[in-house]
Amino acid sequence: MPPTFNEIIRTEEQLRQIMGAPSQRALDKTVTALDENCRAFIAASPFLLIASADAQGRLDVSPKGDPPGFVQVLDDHTLVIPDRPGNRRADTLVNILQCAQVALLFVIPGKQDTLRVAGTAQIVADEGVRQGLAVQGKVPDLAIVVHVEETFIHCPKCMIRSHLWEPEHWPALAGVPTMAETFLAHAKIDASVEEVQALIDQGVRERLY
Repeated sequence: MPPTFNEIIRTEEQLRQIMGAPSQRALDKTVTALDENCRAFIAASPFLLIASADAQGRLDVSPKGDPPGFVQVLDDHTLVIPDRPGNRRADTLVNILQCAQVALLFVIPGKQDTLRVAGTAQIVADEGVRQGLAVQGKVPDLAIVVHVEETFIHCPKCMIRSHLWEPEHWPALAGVPTMAETFLAHAKIDASVEEVQALIDQGVRERLY
């Protein structure tokens, strides 16, 4: 039986009674174009999270990673993300076909603040765009173009609280299932953990780019 809760916040008025209103400074930090500060952050970032939704509003967040600068800024309102080989689920791409709205969170290792970007997305196969996203001579089959509507820098509190960039605070991994163990438990396939791990390792060797 799912848990029940007695004090559910249902309106913004209730929410604001508890947490208050944002400062004007917090509101004013949102901009509608990728200025030199945003461009520098994106150029140094090797990792981002992209959030998308399907036509029914079901959400997905997908990680993307490559060498720093893998996301290219085409102009003040447009950036492009390569789509590298994966497991072909294409959750983000299918969602974009149904609902163009996306949100991005750019991360730079060791840097405590992050960059948030929101806008609409398209899937493109233009050769000129894809050629510019090649890594190790491998050109992606597709790219995600994001038309930026708003962007702002996000404060470092979450990074400070989590000690994310401080190895001495990292949790021990003992008892945390491996990807192979979790995959086997969830997919219920007829294979051993060792066989599943071998497939994962093969995918990393042969389909990284």
